[in-house]
Amino acid sequence: MILWHGIQLIDRAIGNADPNALNVALNAVEAFRFLGHPEGDLALLQAAVYLATAPKSNSLYQAIESVKRVINETGVQPVPYHIRNAPTKLMKNLGYGKNYKYAHNFKNAIVSQEYLPDKLRGYRFYEPTDRGYERTIKRLLETWQKQKDNG
Repeated sequence: MILWHGIQLIDRAIGNADPNALNVALNAVEAFRFLGHPEGDLALLQAAVYLATAPKSNSLYQAIESVKRVINETGVQPVPYHIRNAPTKLMKNLGYGKNYKYAHNFKNAIVSQEYLPDKLRGYRFYEPTDRGYERTIKRLLETWQKQKDNG
């Protein structure tokens, strides 16, 4: 039970500010299971200190809660036809995959293409912070958005 609450703490409090935090916690638990007391206690203590001093962010938790709220408000929306897989002739005839842009065929593998259903266009669920690794994620998302907007 303590492990479960610890994992929830990592997901809700640290998240992508330090993506390695989950690995540290799970590896500490494995080390403890393998070594037992008293040697394994040090692995748990090391993980506790690491997690306590890690940068914090609950952006992923807020994002999933936002997604749940929007789904409750709008209902489940259909996947846009242009990003649907078309493995059969019937699906191709129905328009599945029509006008799909394969990102790897474009400069920097970035393409201006909508992936959300029409009712959800403009929604942005994940808002990374300026803490830890999320700062890098935020910059990447901003750069990619500018590239998509320009072309």
